[in-house]
Amino acid sequence: MVAPTNGKKIAPEEEHPRKAFGLAAHDSSGILSPFPFSRRNNGDNDVSIKILYCGICHSDLHSLKNEWHNTIYPIVPGHEIVGEIIEVGSNVKNFKVGDKVGVGCLVDSCNSCQSCTTGFENYCPGMILTYNSVPPGDGTITYGGYSDMIVVNQNFVIRIPESLPLDKAAPLLCAGITVYSPMKYHGLNTPGQHLGVVGLGGLGHVAVKFGKAFGMKVTVISSSLRKEKEAIERLGADAFLVSSNAEQMKAAMACMDGIIDTVSATHAIPPLLGLLKPNGKMILVGAPEKPLEVPAFALIFGGKTLAGSCVGGIKDTQEMIDFAGKHNVTADIELISADYVNNAMERLAKSDVRYRFVIDIAKTLKSNV
Repeated sequence: MVAPTNGKKIAPEEEHPRKAFGLAAHDSSGILSPFPFSRRNNGDNDVSIKILYCGICHSDLHSLKNEWHNTIYPIVPGHEIVGEIIEVGSNVKNFKVGDKVGVGCLVDSCNSCQSCTTGFENYCPGMILTYNSVPPGDGTITYGGYSDMIVVNQNFVIRIPESLPLDKAAPLLCAGITVYSPMKYHGLNTPGQHLGVVGLGGLGHVAVKFGKAFGMKVTVISSSLRKEKEAIERLGADAFLVSSNAEQMKAAMACMDGIIDTVSATHAIPPLLGLLKPNGKMILVGAPEKPLEVPAFALIFGGKTLAGSCVGGIKDTQEMIDFAGKHNVTADIELISADYVNNAMERLAKSDVRYRFVIDIAKTLKSNV
């Protein structure tokens, strides 16, 4: 992936003739405003998608405000995209006009490295993100799903099962695969095993649902006691631990086969490792800004594993969404209009959402140009 320059601005290329319309931020204030721009024409291997819904991921907020110091302005966020195909290229055989499809965090990769050839495009050094990325040899910015349409290579398009409501399926294309992939590859999907889920937000609530769909015992670990009723009665968790309650944490030591840690704030890791059985695994999918401290003995004694995971490959994303369709796994959402997005970002910064905002693009994003 071509690394963008901090705060760099690149104008849309005029040779891309397809008109599109979206919401963009133009500086680190992160304020989104109407933005007409251009998409490339539909190529032989492309599909063009009318966007119906787009989820709001916390990484959208980080990117809007340039908190990761890599934002290219103007930026059109959004990588939890669901829509309807309106055009297909001559080489496209597996999709047709009218199909309901999704686009997640990636829209291209080198397609030749070991990661790509083994189904891990998400770890390709040349992966192209759905937004805020610059394809080699192109020079244009990728713009995301806070927009009315998108053109994507067919290999990076996900078919949405008919059984899933499209608005509630959208967040699965990021939040869903982010927890599903490490659960699969680290064996945390075995019926009867005990799974701990740290944090009950956009990622955590989906992890609880997948854990139960896999047939696991699920315990939510949270710093907030007020989430206990929500976790157990609404999401179906089997138990709840308050991470600041020393007695509860001590009583639960060495009882879990694995833990998915979804928290993006700085937090203590050793107490969580203490919850694992010998040879247990803890997978980080949250991204705290500051380094986490992990004493070696917390891993050595008990032979425990601490690993990380970043979204998932395209094959696994399709597998995840098909599994979700079979087991009725959806995200809990608050559906909003396009003109509410800036308010939603303010609320998201305060964690005031249960659990994912989704923009009703088709009905509420209207060009005034």
